[in-house]
Amino acid sequence: MLTKADDYPIHQTPEPIAFAGTDRNFYDRYFFNGYSDDGAVFFAAALGVYPHLNIIDASFCVVVDGVQHNLHASRHLNMERLDTHVGPIAIEVVKPLEVLRIAVDGNESGLRADLEFHCRARPLKEPRFTHRIGPRTFMDLTRLTQSGRYEGWVEVAGRRIEISPDRFTGTRDRSWGVRPIGAPDLQEFAPPAPFQFYWLWAPLNFGDCSTLFHVNDDAQGEAWNNNAVIQPLDGGEAKEMASSHAAVSFIPGSRHAAKASLFYRHRGGGETRIDLTPKFHFYMMGLGYGHPEWPHGGNKGPLAIGHEVLKLAEVTGYFPPHLHIQAFVTATMTRPDGSIGQGRGVLEQLIVGPHAPSGFKDILDPAAG
Repeated sequence: MLTKADDYPIHQTPEPIAFAGTDRNFYDRYFFNGYSDDGAVFFAAALGVYPHLNIIDASFCVVVDGVQHNLHASRHLNMERLDTHVGPIAIEVVKPLEVLRIAVDGNESGLRADLEFHCRARPLKEPRFTHRIGPRTFMDLTRLTQSGRYEGWVEVAGRRIEISPDRFTGTRDRSWGVRPIGAPDLQEFAPPAPFQFYWLWAPLNFGDCSTLFHVNDDAQGEAWNNNAVIQPLDGGEAKEMASSHAAVSFIPGSRHAAKASLFYRHRGGGETRIDLTPKFHFYMMGLGYGHPEWPHGGNKGPLAIGHEVLKLAEVTGYFPPHLHIQAFVTATMTRPDGSIGQGRGVLEQLIVGPHAPSGFKDILDPAAG
């Protein structure tokens, strides 16, 4: 089947663009977050395309006054991967790798928006994520991540909030490849393997640079994917670190960080330390991650739209669907020369199963008090 995308020079296989290889778990996804300097307003958006499931879905979320507002939408893709709109939510590439637009039209949730993301720095390509459980490929994907500023407006519960680039920064990413989507596989691994996943991701914005850290650990605490980058603004060359690691102190009785420190070892010697202080949690279920009713790639019919509200103070547990979070954090950077920089960003956390350095031994046992 020929689609609009076939008129662009973007083919990767001899097939039409509608056919993304042979793995039914192939996906292609946009993600955005943005926040005021003080964290008083936080928003996030995502849009995912699942070619083999013929599904496209999207979400838009706003956190303000201690309340997280979530808007979800899903529809049949009809094999047109360039129609990046789902009900009231649309993503537009205005200028590739520089300017993108998020538009949210009127709907019953009371959420509306017209936002433009403008890059602060070049996009970064994270190391390829390839992870197998036994013989089966669990993840195989590439992601680009980019620091940016936002301008436009958001409307929530009848209140219009102006978004100005001098006050609102954030991060966007694009990932594509293979990871579990849609309905789960009914046939278990042979022999069955206990699920384990330790994930930290920390894109941070400072006045003169952005930084990016991530790590995937196995149950013993050995990283199978780990990287750290310091990137100057305005087109400067990113500096890849020789090594990096994180030290996390957990909230007793949970698997969420009370505080964290990131340690970047420079290739030429010296160390940068970044201390993170979480201020509140954004729950990733608002974007479909682990949502019991709005999972990524779920078939909700030709078009479905839904919304919900979470009062952050009333979410006291850490079990799914509230396990996967992005904590809005303030960040203090201490450079090798002793100079200090102040910034902000998020510390994304998804920790399931054993992790020896953290003291976790079971699927969801909490940190000790």
